[in-house]
Amino acid sequence: MSRIRRAAAPTPAPTQRSQGRDRHGRGIRSSVTGPFLPPLQTRITQFDMTVASTIDYLRSVWPDELSDVTFEVAAGPYSVIPGVGVERWTVTAAERRIVFYRLPIQRLTRLHRNDDLHRRMVIESCVFRAIAELLGKDPWDLAPDRFRHF
Repeated sequence: MSRIRRAAAPTPAPTQRSQGRDRHGRGIRSSVTGPFLPPLQTRITQFDMTVASTIDYLRSVWPDELSDVTFEVAAGPYSVIPGVGVERWTVTAAERRIVFYRLPIQRLTRLHRNDDLHRRMVIESCVFRAIAELLGKDPWDLAPDRFRHF
């Protein structure tokens, strides 16, 4: 009996792999929250957005005084001040720089109600007090119209 050999099929050229993973032909992985849910809000992004929106508001009220001020957000200070505790922010008037420390502001503040509104109010009050310290003003004088309804 004669053997019949079949011609080997030509091997396909190597393909480029996509950025996402496609195992077993099931498609690319989706995001964690799914297609119809909003993206996750983390404490870090919420803190950064609150600080940025408060600074933008105060820069619109005090454009000349805050135009050259540098604002930064850090996780925490390098040391604890004896007798005072942990700083919530640092103001360097010579460099016109303010550094906000996220962890002390978020975790060391005692809130009577732990909800989004009160957490946002604490962050805004820290921004107001730090800028007032830099400008040499009272925090309530920075935006008198903002608190008129209270």
